[in-house]
Order: sequence, then C-alpha cells, then structure tokens
Amino acid sequence: MSPEAEASQVAGAGTDAASQRPVVLVTGAGRLAGIAAGIAVRLAEDGWDVATTHWSPYDARMPWGEQIGDVGELGSRLREAGAQTLAVPADLSDATAPEAVFDAVNDRLGPVNALVMCHAESVDSDLLSTTVESFDRHFAVNARGTWLLVREFARRLSAATVDHPRIVALTSDHTTFNLPYGASKGALDRIVLAAAREFAHLHLSANVINPGPIDTGWMDSELHQELEQRTPLGRLGRPKDTAALVSFLLSPDGGWINGQLLYSDGGIKS
Repeated sequence: MSPEAEASQVAGAGTDAASQRPVVLVTGAGRLAGIAAGIAVRLAEDGWDVATTHWSPYDARMPWGEQIGDVGELGSRLREAGAQTLAVPADLSDATAPEAVFDAVNDRLGPVNALVMCHAESVDSDLLSTTVESFDRHFAVNARGTWLLVREFARRLSAATVDHPRIVALTSDHTTFNLPYGASKGALDRIVLAAAREFAHLHLSANVINPGPIDTGWMDSELHQELEQRTPLGRLGRPKDTAALVSFLLSPDGGWINGQLLYSDGGIKS
C-alpha cells in the first residue's frame, strides 16, 4: 500500500479542514503499546484533532516486530474519541520528510497548533561497538529530524494564525552502553529548548519530558523487575503517565511552563 493510500485509509470519513478542534501532530505512533499512541488518545479525548506519523520498517527490525494493524486501530480509537485524524508514514531520517508531513496534515486537517515528538531511533551499543552507520542514523532521526520538524512548525506558524502554539519532545538521559541513542537525545534537548527562546516572537512554548523507563513491552522480565524495584512508587511508568503531563502542557493551564526539561519518571533511582 502506498503512503498516500495508507494515510487516506486511516483518516476515514469527515477529515476535511473545517474542524473547529485544534490540531496536534504526534510523531512516532506506530504501536498501540507505545507512548505516542497513549498521548494521541489522551489528546483526542481532550478535544484535539490528531495527526500521527509512523515508520513500519523501524518496528520491523526491533524485537517487538511490526505491529500490523496498530496504526489503523489507533485511528479508530482517535475517531471514537471525537477526533479527525490522519496517519502519515514518515522516515524521519529523510531530510525531506518533515516538510512532506506538514503538507499532508495541513491539507487534510488544517494548520498544526501543537507538535509532540515521540519518534526515536533506539538501538543499544557502547563506545566500542557503535558503528558509524548506526551513529549517523540515530542523529539523523533523533536530532536532525527533530530540528527539521521544529523548523517546519515555526516556519508555518509565521504564515498562519495559531493560538498558543506548543512543542513537547520526549528525551532520555540514558548514556552508558547506549552511545548513539543517549548522545542524540542530548542533542534533541538543546534543539527543543532553543526553540523556547528563539521563537519568542511566535509566543510559542517548548518543553522536553524525560519519562524514565516506560513499560511498553521493550524490556525483559529481569530488567522489568530491576527497574520496578528502583522506583519509589513500586511500579514502572505507563504511557498514560506521560500522556497526562503532555495533556497539561498543551492545556491553557500549562502555558506558563516554557523552556524546561521536566522529569516525569516516578523518582526512579539512578
């Protein structure tokens, strides 16, 4: 199925730009178990129309594999919550992808009011085992892709009337034995926090969330138990925990929080 056909199928009926709901773009929503899907559903329930991106080839080479049908099911859940929605396949290692994504969302749903970035390339390797190819791909997706999404959002805000635009990105402070992921996420932090100052003329807020280890099916039972024991609250984080904070940051009450790296990790001990 072509990207255009897939996006059209997921969008369903009634997805014209006449919606009165604000539009949020949530990246990295390829799995129902993932954080991005939890955020997307919560924002649909909050009254947003929701566009998402996903990239199935990434999931296919991860331990969990491609979750066939999850993108379509997520679209159904978003529509059940009252949202108009659009799912756009996007390889964010491609420098042309961000502009194409915004074009698709603008054409189907209207101008984007908020950008929530949950996409990631994440393959564990240490200082000695990391390949140049892996290093470059992590930075292309996690750092350059984030910069280009933020830049495209800001460019379009300059030409559109959008009230209280917001940016939220997910990060990590994991570094040991995870060189390319941790380093590229550190770059992501700087990019997003810079937006809070450089785009002051757009009255935009930009924040980064470190959600800690979230139970989305990526860890084995031994690691799950270890991390659970290190968390004072006695459990691991869930997508809905992160979704609640994103919901607040995108709400009118969250508008005064700007340029911050927020920890929402249950107080896990390092």
